[in-house]
Amino acid sequence: MKIIIFGLGNFGMSLALSLTETGNEVIGVDKDLTKVDLVKDKIAHSVCMDSTNELGYQALPVKQADMIVVAIGENEGAAIITTAIIKKLSNAKVISRSLSPIHDTVLQAMGIVSIVHPEQEAAEKLTNKINLKNIVDNFKIDAKYSISEIKTPPAFVGKSIIDLDIRAKYKLNIITILRKKEKTNLIGNTTSIMEVIGIPAADTIIEKNDILVVFGTNDNISKICENHD
Repeated sequence: MKIIIFGLGNFGMSLALSLTETGNEVIGVDKDLTKVDLVKDKIAHSVCMDSTNELGYQALPVKQADMIVVAIGENEGAAIITTAIIKKLSNAKVISRSLSPIHDTVLQAMGIVSIVHPEQEAAEKLTNKINLKNIVDNFKIDAKYSISEIKTPPAFVGKSIIDLDIRAKYKLNIITILRKKEKTNLIGNTTSIMEVIGIPAADTIIEKNDILVVFGTNDNISKICENHD
């Protein structure tokens, strides 16, 4: 996809690099030349401009973009003005970072459906890791449901998925399993990597260091984590 990112702070720059690494054509925009220079050789293109100046958009392919991300995190006014100009000039999908509840309201009034809160989402993820010590990672679907990566409880090791009957006992679905594998590189060094084993069959045996990727309610995920104790 062709993606334009406005704002190359920590969030915007990390997003630009990650999207580039996964095969997207990314154009990064920021009014700070230092930030633009930092990514100019790492993404498809970078532009130094004030995104609140509508005339500057003539240099950007906003009409050809598949997605535009407003990642500005230091100036709420600039973020709102930038979003308004983009909505006027482009039909691309817009994802906008919000800095406050009022910012949320303004974005919703503009018709922005995809609103992100990077700091809040990072804090919630860290909170889950702290509160549930056996969770490796967690993706919140909504207030009730999550997809979580959890360490395999000792009681599960050596048993098959059908024997454990996790759906009936915990009301959770195992989506997949991450399993540690030894990999040798071209110069002969061996490293450990986590591989996805795909959709696990009913007779799949759970191994000691497996990471189970499960879907269900937050309460039920908490209960299976307590099975470690």
